[in-house]
Amino acid sequence: MSATHAASAKSSKGRRTRRTGRRDPLAISLLKKDHREVEAMFDEYEQLEDDREKLALFQQIALALKVHTQIEEEIFYPAERGEVEDDLLDEALVEHDGAKKLIAEIEAMQPSDELYDAKVKVLGEYIKHHVKEEEQPGGVFAQAKRGDEDLNAMGERLEARKEELMASMGGQSLS
Repeated sequence: MSATHAASAKSSKGRRTRRTGRRDPLAISLLKKDHREVEAMFDEYEQLEDDREKLALFQQIALALKVHTQIEEEIFYPAERGEVEDDLLDEALVEHDGAKKLIAEIEAMQPSDELYDAKVKVLGEYIKHHVKEEEQPGGVFAQAKRGDEDLNAMGERLEARKEELMASMGGQSLS
């Protein structure tokens, strides 16, 4: 088996965690996939110069973040109360609230407005911090994986709700 074939075969079987070699449960892998997609959008935004392209991409970022925060708040966080430290979940909710406020500020602006790019940049940094808190060893995801909740069944609920929200908010699924 060639190295290329082996790598593609491994990636087609699902993402394995670095520390254990086990695949993440569906809920965690879906949320991490959202994280990677929005991180890539922020990276792409940094390269743009055209205001129309910036606006279009920010609208995609805002939709992805709104849907992601809603599925976490409706399904993931409530189910993980008692499995994950309350302080971590409370901080995550406060971070979501701050991101929502900044998204609303940016949506009320135009890319040509003063501070538009700066606010998008700060939002991206804010999201990177939030993602790190969720994904780090001992973070929300690590604690959730050690709990009793069926994270594969939850992943199916997250996926279904994400599809509903994407449809109702006028977007297409990023999956």
